[in-house]
Amino acid sequence: MSILPDILAPGLDVVFCGSAAGAVSARVGAYYAGPGNRFWPTLTRVGLTPVELPPERFRELPNYGLGLTDLCQTASGADAALPAGGDDPAALAAKMRRYTPRVLAFVGKRPAKVFLGSRQVVTGRQPESPFPDIDVFVLPSPSGAARGSWDLAPWQELAAHVGRHRSHPAGDTP
Repeated sequence: MSILPDILAPGLDVVFCGSAAGAVSARVGAYYAGPGNRFWPTLTRVGLTPVELPPERFRELPNYGLGLTDLCQTASGADAALPAGGDDPAALAAKMRRYTPRVLAFVGKRPAKVFLGSRQVVTGRQPESPFPDIDVFVLPSPSGAARGSWDLAPWQELAAHVGRHRSHPAGDTP
């Protein structure tokens, strides 16, 4: 059983994929709900949403062409605490083939490394994608615990890329 539900629909502009629900997110039942997490303000700051949504309104993201999932959906907590074998790259690949978003954006390097099978990944748009019609981005983690490696630039790069191809206007409020 998943800690948090997938928020997916066909043809989204971006699906964000994290490692797993954090401890606070699992407790309150909402993505990126931990104190100090920059996910929600960053979406607004880079122009992917017109207003800052609170974590408990995560189900509204498809209205803005955005979706959410995690690589490990059966456990929660910090990356180092996740169980070996908890990640399900095959399930993520199947979801991407089914829903075909324009972009798969990994929130943090860890899920990207696991999914892409690479020891090293750099943030930003990846030169290659395992999917013919889906671009892949790696974003710095917005977690408060990752403040030392925070960089807004890859998020801005993603937003600019999405803005050129957007199928869901960010300025439309439902």
